[in-house]
Amino acid sequence: MPDSGIVNSIEPARIEPGGFRELGPLNWVIAKIGAKTIRAPRFALFNVLGQHHLLFLTFLPYSGMLLGRSKLGLKDAELVILRVGHLRGSEYELQQHRRLARSRGVDAETQARIFEGPDAEGLTDRQRVLITATDEFVITRSVSDQTWKSLASYLDRKQLIEFCLLAAQYDGLAATIATLRVPLDFPD
Repeated sequence: MPDSGIVNSIEPARIEPGGFRELGPLNWVIAKIGAKTIRAPRFALFNVLGQHHLLFLTFLPYSGMLLGRSKLGLKDAELVILRVGHLRGSEYELQQHRRLARSRGVDAETQARIFEGPDAEGLTDRQRVLITATDEFVITRSVSDQTWKSLASYLDRKQLIEFCLLAAQYDGLAATIATLRVPLDFPD
C-alpha cells in the first residue's frame, strides 16, 4: 500500500471545520459534546461532516454502533481500525484511535505489533488473523478463502458481517478525511 502521506496535518483543509452557523444548532451541540468526549477544543471531523446536516445525523448512529456496541469486542474493533488507519496513512484516525484503543485495553506495545503486521512477535493467533483479513480487505477489496476460513474459526456470522462493515467504514472514512484534508485535533 503506498504511503499517502499525512495530508491532513500539512495541507490546508478543503472544507474548514465549521462553527455554529455552518453546523446549525443541533450539529454544533453534537460537535461540542464530541470535542469534550475526546478532550479537545474541537472535534474537527464532526465540525466538517456536520456541515451536511442530515447526512451527519445518519452517520452518527451507524458509526456509533460500529465503534461502541461492537459484536467483535472493543479491543478487536480497535485492532481493525488501527490497522486500517495504518494502511491508509491516516494520521487523523491513528491519532484518535491510539488514544481510544489505550482506554480499551490495547496498550502501546500491542499497537506497535498491529502496525508491524501479522508476523509481529507477541500477537495472538486471533490478532494475526484479524490483521491479515484487514490487510486483504483494504488492499484487495476482498478476503481470500483461506483467510476467510481462518477468520470464521474465530468469529460468528454476525461478527463476520460486522468485520466487513467496520473495515469498510474506516477505509472510507480515511479516504474522506484525506480528501477533505480534515485538520488534526491534537498537536501531537
